[in-house]
Amino acid sequence: MTFKAQILEGIPDQLPNKKPYETEINHAPKRKTILSPEEEKLALRNALRYFDKKHHNTLINEFKHELDTYGRIYMYRLRPDYKMYARPISDYPAQSKQAAAIMLMIQNNLDNAVAQHPHELITYGGNGGVFSNWAQYRLTLKYLAEMNDEQTLVMYSGHPMGLFPSHKEAPRVVVTNGMMVPNYSKPDDWEKFNALGVTQYGQMTAGSYMYIGPQGIVHGTTITVLNAFRKINKTPKGNLFVTSGLGGMSGAQPKAGNIAGCITVCAEVNPKITQVRLDQGWIDEKITDLDELVARVEKAKAEKQTVSIAYLGNIVEVWQKFDEANVHIDLGSDQTSLHNPWAGGYYPMGLSFEEANQMMSKDPEAFKKKVQETLCLHTDAINKHTAKGTYFFDYGNAFLLEASRAGADIMAENGIDFKYSSYVQDIMGPMCFDYGFGPFRWVCASGKPEDLAKTDTIACEVLEEIKRHSPEEIQQQMSDNIQWIKGAQANKLVVGSQARILYADAEGRAKIAEAFNQAIAKGDIETVILGRDHHDVSGTDSPYRETSNIYDGSRFTADMAIQNVIGDSFRGATWVSIHNGGGVGWGEVINGGFGMVIDGTKEASKRLKSMLFWDVNNGISRRSWARNEGAVFAIKRAMEMEPNLKVTLPNLVDDEIIDAL
Repeated sequence: MTFKAQILEGIPDQLPNKKPYETEINHAPKRKTILSPEEEKLALRNALRYFDKKHHNTLINEFKHELDTYGRIYMYRLRPDYKMYARPISDYPAQSKQAAAIMLMIQNNLDNAVAQHPHELITYGGNGGVFSNWAQYRLTLKYLAEMNDEQTLVMYSGHPMGLFPSHKEAPRVVVTNGMMVPNYSKPDDWEKFNALGVTQYGQMTAGSYMYIGPQGIVHGTTITVLNAFRKINKTPKGNLFVTSGLGGMSGAQPKAGNIAGCITVCAEVNPKITQVRLDQGWIDEKITDLDELVARVEKAKAEKQTVSIAYLGNIVEVWQKFDEANVHIDLGSDQTSLHNPWAGGYYPMGLSFEEANQMMSKDPEAFKKKVQETLCLHTDAINKHTAKGTYFFDYGNAFLLEASRAGADIMAENGIDFKYSSYVQDIMGPMCFDYGFGPFRWVCASGKPEDLAKTDTIACEVLEEIKRHSPEEIQQQMSDNIQWIKGAQANKLVVGSQARILYADAEGRAKIAEAFNQAIAKGDIETVILGRDHHDVSGTDSPYRETSNIYDGSRFTADMAIQNVIGDSFRGATWVSIHNGGGVGWGEVINGGFGMVIDGTKEASKRLKSMLFWDVNNGISRRSWARNEGAVFAIKRAMEMEPNLKVTLPNLVDDEIIDAL
């Protein structure tokens, strides 16, 4: 069958042949056994409802085997025969160009070169799923191929509920992931309800079809590293950044270190993903011996080299060895998936990668104990380095939170705060988010590298023009982004779709998008898909990351994220999403995202101006109300630029009045 025919077929009437388990693919670890015998029967009933009764006898034992062997029913048999990647938009069978764009983005999320565990439909983070099983994938793409511009596809945590009548200005798809009743958001709740097949962890851009490979976080990581060195009054050249994790998100760290110009050591326990990052050029060197690592770092320091080195092993070994060898670490962090600590997000010392994977499913309590012991050792080693002058920051992966839960020496003297700040508290929040700067991204739907190069040029020209008239308060942000976009082609950041990301405020996003729309109208480039990371000014309420620099007591509320997705949906987004769970954990964050197709029309111009303005200024207004100085400046400036914007401003109280009580 042709590619288009397979899409239109959906769930086939005749079952395809069983597929071999491909050992060369990076697979998800086995999930722990958590369902009771009766719940296992329910999971099987839930899986079989996707299929005609005539197939039930064939599939029930197969699905039972998957549940017993992997802890989930993935329906491997239904995995498509065609290669999974973002095709040019014209290759998709669709009545709606908007729907075709969404199909393109879904397939990019599941590309073997992009996804962490592609056969388990997991894009990154160990559990960030696009779908829970392959039947959902097939049915969703069939619906997208059939839908018209007066229908909306409703997605319940990977399950396509169906096509519903709507109208042309409505989103073509509305996505929810993991939206649990609040008391059911503990880690074991995810394990249970995901195993039942009734919810999933969409992470952030995984479950909202807007992941663009590691590039999506490279830019933010580059800005973080640059500003972290500025914070400690050092230049990156010849200085050392130590961190860990080379997965879908964390794999961006060594590339960002190279762009920033420092020495990066990034530890990773998974040999497959380490080799992938080496083959992709996202790391320069791989080292397996600690003494060799010390010698290599000392040489790089002496020669002021810019180099990224992967250490294949546990990060705690690196911190301990560098302390013993007196190797000074300038910046330290961690970006393992500690939002998912018991199911492959963080690996303990003293076990091989394979042994750890076996223990986490066969003896989860012993595995949890090992992880917590390692977190205590990890923290002790970090504390020794910070006593020598290392600047350590939490990279929003819940390291500080899980270390505190493990009983590590991580709390400040007041017993309430952590010893170390989140990177959002110290760097990204006050320097970027408060001023409206966040990860704006786009994908060239033609799949042509030349279209991406043209959009880079357009974006650079727009930013340079804006910078000429920008206030002093945002000159550094503008300069960093212009430097980034000028080097984007040379840094070979594309993995998967022809995509780009840069940090821009509302003015920058709208003007860049409008310039793209005009270029499409002229025929200079083809259709463009706009989006952003959820890790942004407005999209996410996350008390230990995105909103960690909110100090009025509201950082544990989620009004902003909910208002954001509601507002995007009626201001012109092509699709919208809202998720429970993200980079800091299930139950720890609510985040929302969007995608927008621009096609050179007047309607697209109207939509992008309306939606992008709201999408940013919603967050600035909330940050302003929290009394964040940069946000107060930014929202006042936004009101001057847009007469229809009227935001409640805070009245500041003198400290003397409060202190006198």
